[in-house]
Amino acid sequence: MAPLREIIHFDLDAFFCAVEENRDPSLRDRAFAVGGRPDERGVVASCSYAARISGVRSAMPMGRALKLCPHLLIISGHYRLYREASHQVMEIIHEVTPLVEQISIDEAFLDVTDLPDSGEQISRMLQTKILEELNLPCSFGIASNKLVAKIATNIGKSGAQDKGKPPNAILVVPPGEESSFLAPLPIESLWGVGPKTATVLSEMGLRTIGDIARLPETTLIDRFGKFGYELALRSRGIDDRPVTTEHIIKSISQETTFIKDVKERQTLVDTLHQLADQVVRRLQKHHFECTTIKLKLRWSNFTTISRQVTLLHPTDQPEIIFEEVRRLFLIEWTSSAPVRLIGVGVSGLSPHQLNLWESATEEQRKERERRLNIAVQDLRDRYGDQIIQVGGENNHD
Repeated sequence: MAPLREIIHFDLDAFFCAVEENRDPSLRDRAFAVGGRPDERGVVASCSYAARISGVRSAMPMGRALKLCPHLLIISGHYRLYREASHQVMEIIHEVTPLVEQISIDEAFLDVTDLPDSGEQISRMLQTKILEELNLPCSFGIASNKLVAKIATNIGKSGAQDKGKPPNAILVVPPGEESSFLAPLPIESLWGVGPKTATVLSEMGLRTIGDIARLPETTLIDRFGKFGYELALRSRGIDDRPVTTEHIIKSISQETTFIKDVKERQTLVDTLHQLADQVVRRLQKHHFECTTIKLKLRWSNFTTISRQVTLLHPTDQPEIIFEEVRRLFLIEWTSSAPVRLIGVGVSGLSPHQLNLWESATEEQRKERERRLNIAVQDLRDRYGDQIIQVGGENNHD
């Protein structure tokens, strides 16, 4: 029988805001949010705990946030600082164990099953070290699997006494108590239950995770198919997924939401070109090629469509990717139809390989182009997109 696992879920508390407070200590205890301007359809990327008292939340439109908290201070994000801070935190985490699965810039799972100290002891040590060395608050959930550990972190945070301060929570779910821990929680607390699923479950008379667990498994499968089986397992706190130390990139995409709906063809095509360039830079930076190219459009009435084309041979060449997504766009876009959002994506990724039908000289040329694109992207990341302009570009009318 396999040994009982001990999994830690780690989450930095209001990470972007904590980094901003380190950058500018005058922000401490103030109601502020990191994100876009309300007149530019901005959303809240992160908000301070002082702002949360007024009901401000992440992913909320900034205009609504200002209505809830009129004195809210809006800060433009300093994403380079966030990446640097995240890297420093993850270095501390990796000092404890190499079995770390980073799932976002401020969140990770650790498998500490084979370590001599308990998950709670390790969490308290990490919490103290990260706060003392980087001045960043964080919370932890400890359980026998990833599902329950993550929910434990969320419940620990929500149960913090001082709502205007970072929670710095640590919550342990002892082995064997997974189901009883989950049972009284609202169905929305269960990982994978979004608003639509929650609505359906509510219509079935289910209010808590325990209600789902008491339902016959066959009933859930009849209603939700394969996902119903997963719901039955999750509601009982069963999750055998391992902590995965390597993240496999399956797709790359880039999109933009316009400040005002755009109906000028050239502006839309130019934006597509910029987005395609950004996707290609990331594609080449990871030494990938793609076979599927995707277009995403959202009209002014919020209707969203996506179209894609699959190539016969994989590519990482910017002119091919742009021309394909431009072709898809011109098929779907009718004259003067206002566009709210536009996006470019690629999938069907595979490592770039030498084409045996090409000469070494041709392959070397393409490799130089890839390296040049990466170097140009680094310059643009540091100094803005206007630092380098490509001369002699064709006007695609």
